[in-house]
Amino acid sequence: MSEDGAGPGGRIALVDVNNFYVSCERVFDPSLEGRPVVVLSNNDGSVVSRSAEAKRLGIKTGTPWFQLAPSAPRWGLVARSSNYELYGDLSARVMELLARFGTWQEVYSIDECFLGLAGDEAQLREAAGRIRSAVGRHVGVPVCVGVAATKTLAKFANHVAKRNPHLRGVCSLGSMPPGEAEHIQSRVPVTGLWGVGARTGKRLNAIGIETIADLKAADPLLIRKRFSVVLQRTVLELNGTACIPPVDERADRQQVMFSRSFSTPVSTAEQLDEVMAVYAQKAASRLAAEGLRASVLTVSAGTSRFSGEAAFPAATVRLPAPTQDPIALTKAAVAAMRGCMVPGTAYVRAGVVLTGLEPADGQETLEPFAGPQEQRQLGGLLGSVRAKFGESAIGLGAGGLAAPAAWSMKREFSSPRYTGEWAELPVVRA
Repeated sequence: MSEDGAGPGGRIALVDVNNFYVSCERVFDPSLEGRPVVVLSNNDGSVVSRSAEAKRLGIKTGTPWFQLAPSAPRWGLVARSSNYELYGDLSARVMELLARFGTWQEVYSIDECFLGLAGDEAQLREAAGRIRSAVGRHVGVPVCVGVAATKTLAKFANHVAKRNPHLRGVCSLGSMPPGEAEHIQSRVPVTGLWGVGARTGKRLNAIGIETIADLKAADPLLIRKRFSVVLQRTVLELNGTACIPPVDERADRQQVMFSRSFSTPVSTAEQLDEVMAVYAQKAASRLAAEGLRASVLTVSAGTSRFSGEAAFPAATVRLPAPTQDPIALTKAAVAAMRGCMVPGTAYVRAGVVLTGLEPADGQETLEPFAGPQEQRQLGGLLGSVRAKFGESAIGLGAGGLAAPAAWSMKREFSSPRYTGEWAELPVVRA
């Protein structure tokens, strides 16, 4: 790949799964097709994903479910609890499939990635069409594909593909009639552009930059002086100069975090011990999966902002040596939380954050009091067993409870995990 990211004579495609969480729910439940569907946040709190039909009802992202529930039967609205195990597995399948089509791949988020494509305009459009068809056929989720010379323009092309049904989910800026892309850019607010949030949009509006076309015509040096080098890159990308580097070149991985809200408050030290045991093991499994070990552990908890007793205990400890051992991380997390929580306080969320990360295959630190090598590999073993037999198959202490604890996340409308739990595999009858 060349420095501009597109490769010699190549282009960049942005492939994005439409309404990802809802689309995942529809893969194994075709009865949801054509119906308004929303996926809810942790503890079934608010809307995080909407089908096109739900959007047409005027439902907004972030709307609390309790406001929608009374009207749901009249609208035919279906709610699903967040099924992260299913979404993660289908995301991995999509990304593995997409990697076969590109000269390079950069996974940007759970539901989108950049691909390098080569060829003339006809070949690019044909490749984009094959990508969309393959994902729909082999995974079952719909995607849109935007193709352009830069990442910012590929994002814009994807935006055009999503909002123009006659394009059938594919937009290559190079094949658009002369002036059409510029015409669309003159009608889309600058906040509709990748990386331009509401606050930056207001500042741009204050100096007369209202649309994407206005930003494209701006002086890059002036934009850098008044805003940032990041926004300057956006201007350059809008004008065809690819200058946004790959994710792994922009920033190193800084932390591994596992954080959740509870369905019912937790108020005793014993209950928080359970929480820390479960969360620390989840974080340890992620370390092992990514080939990392951590030297610093932070635990935190918090009360509801509506409870009248604001309390947010947190503690950070440096581990004796960098590790991914779930036993060491669990002991450290439980002890750290015991030292800062107040019994009797109703906590509604907690988290474990691991920092000071380094490759696990690096030089081992001398640990004269550490357990055997098998113990230090336990994180990888637990992760492997869970991946094969399900999250409830194995664990340490409270983290190995088959039945979920009373404080576990509320998931009243949860669908089966289908591909991630043996007991929940779909049954097909002929």
